[in-house]
Amino acid sequence: MATKAYGAYAADKPLEPIEIERRAPGAHDVQIDIAYCGVCHSDLHQVRSEWEGTLYPCVPGHEIVGRVSAVGEHVRKFAVGDLVGVGCMVDSCQHCASCDEGLEQYCENGFVGTYNGPTPDAPGHTLGGYSQQIVVSDKFVLKVNHGEEQLAAVAPLLCAGITTWSPLRHWQVGPGKKVGIVGIGGLGHMGVKLAHALGAHVVAFTTSESKRADALALGADEVVVSRDADAMAAHANSFDFILDTVAASHNLDAFTTLLKRDGTLTLVGVPEHAHPSPNVAALIFKRRSIAGSLIGGIAETQEMLDFCAEHGIVADIEMIRADEIEAAYARMLKSDVKYRFVIDIASMG
Repeated sequence: MATKAYGAYAADKPLEPIEIERRAPGAHDVQIDIAYCGVCHSDLHQVRSEWEGTLYPCVPGHEIVGRVSAVGEHVRKFAVGDLVGVGCMVDSCQHCASCDEGLEQYCENGFVGTYNGPTPDAPGHTLGGYSQQIVVSDKFVLKVNHGEEQLAAVAPLLCAGITTWSPLRHWQVGPGKKVGIVGIGGLGHMGVKLAHALGAHVVAFTTSESKRADALALGADEVVVSRDADAMAAHANSFDFILDTVAASHNLDAFTTLLKRDGTLTLVGVPEHAHPSPNVAALIFKRRSIAGSLIGGIAETQEMLDFCAEHGIVADIEMIRADEIEAAYARMLKSDVKYRFVIDIASMG
């Protein structure tokens, strides 16, 4: 099945219109006509081979929403016409301990990414959502209950939403908890919205005073400019949980010292260089923890989508045409986006 897409043939080549082949739906497959695909910072890293192991042609995109156009004979959960989503994974081993617990993102045999993952289909690796259609196992397709007018802004929930939801749920964020969100970007703005909707007292940390009004509008109860030492000191020993979404190397001690005894700082941003080594004494003497978290399993991704539909939560987005992706990448490198680009797949013609 020939499908129009945008992809690159090498790390130093721009994204361009290409034609790819999708498999015909198997017995347990769902074929999706893609309406919108979010643009994640990891797309840029992968397509430009800034992370090891990029396979070409590379068609990025793992924040996918669209409508079911065909289903395999054994598919029962989805029907033609359903609004659905696909996130960062399209397969896993389905038999290890993590998969058995619904935590496919930690598959002990390695999950298959929506793009750049191994597959028997040509060209031997998965091709992502910067395309008109995709065929995915029904186990990795998600129901979307938002209204169709919200569909574009739902797309980033499939990565940015679940990446922040999973740790918020795992560390039991809710009423009575004081929670910090570090960074107010594509991930951070979702962290603020979700933590607020879960009932926590939310403090947004930013390096820029100019983001104060935005953070408050997103749902933060307080905003702290992290470069203000006095403002940071005023919150010492007071947080139950801090979610750090920043994907640049920085000093973690500034945030671990804000945790209560038994508090946790969880990292979801992968920096280009390692963070400076943390002050171990600050952890030992308050039994504090530094942890990490990776996207989320299929069950918790569905839980997140349902919660967001119930509470009217979507991402803040800027819509772009497919021929504007390279320009969007350039703007992303300058942090010139509020807060997620989303490609209108209809613009592929």
